[in-house]
Amino acid sequence: MTRSLILLAVFWVIAAAAARAQGGPPFITDDPGTPGNHHWEINFGWTANHNPGQSYYEIPDADMNYGWGDRVQLKWELPIVAGTDSSGGTGFGLGDSLIGIKVRPYEIHPKGEARTEDNLLFSVGFYPQALINNPTSSAQRGIVESGPQYYLPMEMTARVGPIGLDGEVGRWIGNANFPDQWGRGMIAGHAFSERLELYGEIYDLQAINRIGDQPKQRSFTLDAGGRRSLDRLNHIRLLFMGGRAIQKVTPANGEPSWIAYFGIQFLLGPGNEQTFH
Repeated sequence: MTRSLILLAVFWVIAAAAARAQGGPPFITDDPGTPGNHHWEINFGWTANHNPGQSYYEIPDADMNYGWGDRVQLKWELPIVAGTDSSGGTGFGLGDSLIGIKVRPYEIHPKGEARTEDNLLFSVGFYPQALINNPTSSAQRGIVESGPQYYLPMEMTARVGPIGLDGEVGRWIGNANFPDQWGRGMIAGHAFSERLELYGEIYDLQAINRIGDQPKQRSFTLDAGGRRSLDRLNHIRLLFMGGRAIQKVTPANGEPSWIAYFGIQFLLGPGNEQTFH
């Protein structure tokens, strides 16, 4: 517990230098931001979650998001996955579909100023999602988690002076083969220019109940990463992240010895204006 509090304090210090923090790919924690009306955010990412007992890779993951108005986002995510087990076996297949709708009902801007993402002081969003098995044998072969499962998170962005933070708290509702879980994350960082953003993240995904005689699973990680624009209009961005577990890693407890994300993001929509994630 003390170690966790120290890490959270370090993140608050880092955040003191941040103008704005943005969640979503390549990070686990998301934020209330949406792509904007009739805009698309499309992410193609190669991800890894490596544990000595069982590892999971997305090669790649296609994450498609559409702005339905300025405060609503529709999501569909579908990966190609590879999974390994403790015996050294590897399986490949189509991953689970993740569908969701994000709504940002509340936001605060400075009085007397235009309401833009750059002067956003505080916002709250809700992002219900459903993880659904596709009609393949991936779940039966143990490559992907059994579904359906549901995620009910609340996300917040806050800024007071130079401090900027993203936070997320959510509940995964499992099934007979997969436990309920709490997901909690925080991001802090800095946009060094219009083309380069670097952030740090702490994220904790912890099982609430056990399934059979299996030990409770947990993924408590610390990572760093960012986004680098590849074009002048910031419509194509390189995404990257790497991190490791904070707790002890064993083949049975679900803690990853390391995690990683590498991908590319496309921001598309009417006009040539820069879109906001």
